Amino acid sequence: MRIKSLVFAAAMICGYATQAQAQELNAKVTINSSKVGVTDKSVFDNLQKTLEQFVNERQWTELQFRQNERITCNFNITIDKYDKTSNLFECTAMIQANRPVYNSQYTSTLYNNKDADFNFSFAEFDQLNFNEETIDNQLTALFAYYAYLIIGLDLDSFAPMGGTDILQRCMNLTNNAQNLEFTGWKAFDSSRNRFAIINDYLDEAMKTFRQLQYDYYRKGFDEMATNAERARANITTAIQEQLKKAHEDKPLSLLPQIWTDYKRDELANIYRGKGNQKEKESVAEILMDINAAQNEAWNKIRQ
Repeated sequence: MRIKSLVFAAAMICGYATQAQAQELNAKVTINSSKVGVTDKSVFDNLQKTLEQFVNERQWTELQFRQNERITCNFNITIDKYDKTSNLFECTAMIQANRPVYNSQYTSTLYNNKDADFNFSFAEFDQLNFNEETIDNQLTALFAYYAYLIIGLDLDSFAPMGGTDILQRCMNLTNNAQNLEFTGWKAFDSSRNRFAIINDYLDEAMKTFRQLQYDYYRKGFDEMATNAERARANITTAIQEQLKKAHEDKPLSLLPQIWTDYKRDELANIYRGKGNQKEKESVAEILMDINAAQNEAWNKIRQ
């Protein structure tokens, strides 16, 4: 089990944070260029290597992560259009992060969502530099945004509201990115863009959704190996109290829907053939109300 909070506290007491094994992310970047008719793929190969190096070799926070504690994440980038003259990329990206379950070989999806506005400029052999106080590069802003978001969500899953400071840095970056000439950063442009996602995570009305992260993972999945019945009961309580309330308090937020999209199969497996019928019916009804499009999975819960 991770001891990030304890290590961070010790570092603060000592007045410094060591650099050894300090990186938080273990990211894999995949570039799919099949949609663009470009024979020379060298710029795409260089982009992939540059991005992996940028994400994985940078220390994003003051926290200390051991090598085996680094957060596994994937950036699957599909290039929809590429202009060699202007070095402009128009892309769609699927961003996924996973969390290990205590005393188990199982990993649970921490975040999985599509960014349809993953557009940027990049010339082969460009050097990527980042300063969170001065956001002047779209590509580094994109990856910094998701680095902070993923780290913040991971910390939320280990301590109640544990990722607040890091999520606030993500919000600050988003505000500082308003002058970039790319879509995805503006308030009210979309209920699913980068601004909407981080703004909802920090909204007071969505505190119960963030509490869900802790109760679901730490009180739920991390307890599975010790007491599966108690773990499932804790997950049920989290869904009945935190998830339901978050949806009721801010019905226009897409966070509960996004969460249930990537938790669909996992939730069905938790309850299928387990628990009493009243519990299963209660959970299925809540999930149906939030995300009716996944009704096939929710019906499996009732089995």
